[in-house]
Amino acid sequence: MGGIYKLIPKSSHAVVKVATGTSIRTTLQVGVPSTTDIRVLAWSIGGDATSGVPGICTLVDVAATVTSQTPEKWQSADLQAALCVAGTTASGHTGTAEGTITDSRVLDSQLVSPAGGYAIWFPSRPRVKASRFLRIRCTFAVDVNVIPWIIFEEGA
Repeated sequence: MGGIYKLIPKSSHAVVKVATGTSIRTTLQVGVPSTTDIRVLAWSIGGDATSGVPGICTLVDVAATVTSQTPEKWQSADLQAALCVAGTTASGHTGTAEGTITDSRVLDSQLVSPAGGYAIWFPSRPRVKASRFLRIRCTFAVDVNVIPWIIFEEGA
């Protein structure tokens, strides 16, 4: 078993909200290194709107361009640093370019209330292959500020 890590949007050690916009947008992405697979333990997304039509939020294994963010140690402070590193084309939040998707796998998809949220712990822990990506993408009718997170295990 490898180390367990969490990716959540942060700035100066404070969690930050990610704006969804009104067209499809990546809110969070884990760049899986070429040296190991990962297993998805859990993911979540929650919005701060007071009401509104549910939006589609999807966990998918394909890449976007994002704001760089380093995954943090979740299981133990004694873990080595994550192999899934920060970078605009690696791990991060707030997608700025979705790219053209030609090959992807949907791991989970839900209609999520912009005033609520969604979270799941996977009993089967889906695997994402080395050199792939794992991202949360959302589409809402109005701009919603969300806090997404993903917990994953390296060395799966």
